[in-house]
Amino acid sequence: MRVWLFSIGAAIAGAGAAVLLLAPQPAAAPARPIAPQPPPESAIPAGPDGDAIRRGLAIITDTRTAVPQHSGNALRCSNCHLDAGRRAGAAPLWAAYGNFPVWRAKNGMINSFEQRVQDCFVYSINGKPPPLGGEVLVAVSAYAAWLARGQTIGTSPPGRGFPTIAAPALAPDDGRGQAAYARHCAACHGADGQGLIDGATVVNPPLWGPRSYNWGAGMATVDKAAAFIRANMPLGQGGTLSVQDAWDIAWFIDGHARPQDPRFTGDVAATRARHHNQTWSRYGTRVGGETLGNDKPGAGA
Repeated sequence: MRVWLFSIGAAIAGAGAAVLLLAPQPAAAPARPIAPQPPPESAIPAGPDGDAIRRGLAIITDTRTAVPQHSGNALRCSNCHLDAGRRAGAAPLWAAYGNFPVWRAKNGMINSFEQRVQDCFVYSINGKPPPLGGEVLVAVSAYAAWLARGQTIGTSPPGRGFPTIAAPALAPDDGRGQAAYARHCAACHGADGQGLIDGATVVNPPLWGPRSYNWGAGMATVDKAAAFIRANMPLGQGGTLSVQDAWDIAWFIDGHARPQDPRFTGDVAATRARHHNQTWSRYGTRVGGETLGNDKPGAGA
């Protein structure tokens, strides 16, 4: 009898195991997509093509020196497009190039890649846009196209733009932002936000004030700045800040005066209504008793 009962129990256990084996198992988490690797600088070819690519690289990494006629502040393109436009999650050029032409709500039209770069000069560099088809934009396009070689046109590869940041648990706050900025940012960008200057060399860029990006730049929108900060700052330690700290720091940075939006209509309230009517723009709001956006137009170089 004991043997018979044992046999039945073993059979039931075996059947149960078979059912478990046959039952649908939870799907494994999908592997995180791997961002493409652009070619190294050492692979830039010789000859005229290589000359144009190297010229574009110089414009990206040393903007003020390479194209002073188009630069209006102390920033260079690679302050946002990190590692000379190569770094995934920091608006890499190789991920953007193949997605143009594309509609942009900012100016309500289909933009070519050159037109998009013009906007970077106008807003982030606070300067004058290089002419379409001119030497400057052709060189930048040559460099971006070289970085993007081998990629599929019209796709959005992993690493494009900035990684999505979660919503903050608490509404961003200037007091917390100032404290977090002092802990994590001031050593590189200065307690006054005016960057780190070594003689005539801008080592780290100013984050507000007359030599920084203007109110029309993407970084002047808190959600974009928070996403960039969370993914990439402090430099070389991206992803180490908490989500809340990233939002608070972005809120604090974008709560300071900076050069006027080039689209300024002559009235701050009207300019906000037309170009900044969103939660994460502080343009036209009151901070410390002052209305942001009352800054004088013009370059801050």
